[in-house]
Amino acid sequence: MKQVNSFFRVGHWPTLLSSFLYFDTSFMIWVLLGPLAVLIAKEYHLSSIQVANLVAIPTLSGSILRVVFGWLGDRVGQKRAGQLGMLITAVPLVWGWKLSHSVTELTVIAILLGVAGASFAVALPLASKWYPKSHQGLVLGISGAGNSGTIFATLFANRLAVHFHSWHAVFGLALIPLTVVFLIFTLCARQSHEHVNGTVRISSYLKLLRSGDTWIFALCYWMTFGGFVGMTTYLTLFFHTQYSLNAIRSGDFATICVIAGSFVRPVGGWLADRVGGIRVLAILYASILALLLTASRLLPLGAETAVLFMLMFTFCLGNGALFQLVPLRFPTLVGLATGLIGAFGGIGGYVLPKLLASCKAWFGSYADGFLLLAILPVASLVLVLWSKQRWETSFVELGGRANADRLLRDDESGVASS
Repeated sequence: MKQVNSFFRVGHWPTLLSSFLYFDTSFMIWVLLGPLAVLIAKEYHLSSIQVANLVAIPTLSGSILRVVFGWLGDRVGQKRAGQLGMLITAVPLVWGWKLSHSVTELTVIAILLGVAGASFAVALPLASKWYPKSHQGLVLGISGAGNSGTIFATLFANRLAVHFHSWHAVFGLALIPLTVVFLIFTLCARQSHEHVNGTVRISSYLKLLRSGDTWIFALCYWMTFGGFVGMTTYLTLFFHTQYSLNAIRSGDFATICVIAGSFVRPVGGWLADRVGGIRVLAILYASILALLLTASRLLPLGAETAVLFMLMFTFCLGNGALFQLVPLRFPTLVGLATGLIGAFGGIGGYVLPKLLASCKAWFGSYADGFLLLAILPVASLVLVLWSKQRWETSFVELGGRANADRLLRDDESGVASS
């Protein structure tokens, strides 16, 4: 209770709320093609692999653009970067609503939707810099819980498309919440002066890339966030193909699974604040491994849904726990680190739909796809346990800007000496 009271006495809650709404709406738009994939595939006569490639494109472009927006946020401020991101996001929505008439155009729209995915690298640093170290896990979890926007996409996209007799109309309707959130964000979000750094340069990425911890975080996030966003974009197609459900029912079952992960990211951050991010991650990666092995059995619809529900739940707990560690390790480069590590997570989300669709096409079953994915939590668990002692005796236990900066200088000097 003392920690909760302290949380409400510090920081700037309008910025935290604005960050959440920005990320929530952007995430909804980012994954919009996934729930609509059944209807799009029918209209354009796409194969299972073609439609999986299409729904994966926004994830890939979003991953790349996260690096750009992470740098831009540290350069000009996250608030300005967020406003720019929302203005650009309106372009593919208008295009998809009024002007899209071919697969080629839809591919370009899918690329532009990646701008919405880049919101991650803006929303989280904007909120986190208003709060002290003791609340980083919870704050990043709350702002990161904007992935709950996937619920609106999976639950309502196909219903609206059927009601208006066109999936194009869904893109036009998405402009309404985007406009509302843009106004709230502009009026309520406030930039932390500490976090506007006009001297940040591209070379700062080299500092992060030289750190072995960056790559460990990236692989770990590849599994958790990549798993969540990848499953989110593909679950509607999975239920449609595996269990012969129509577009609306497939979206409903996808929504059940997405709900599991949409609101628990703050819980993962809170748990990490209380018992330690390293311990939480180790438990979660072991759980993800067990759930993926179970999912590979392709159980009856109800049982498989329950397993995927728990899998999505675990993915998002891991997302919150992992990003409790990032600002402790890289306190002076939070925006850059968030964007870079987030980019790798997005790439994981790009690979997952393609992997599952390819295994289904080549081997006639999704089972092999789930088994191949099980390699990732094993690798992540090994890396976390291998790094545990070093992390606990450096930035996790000692904390502080000076100590993390010393670690970063050690990374650079180690590369130089090699």
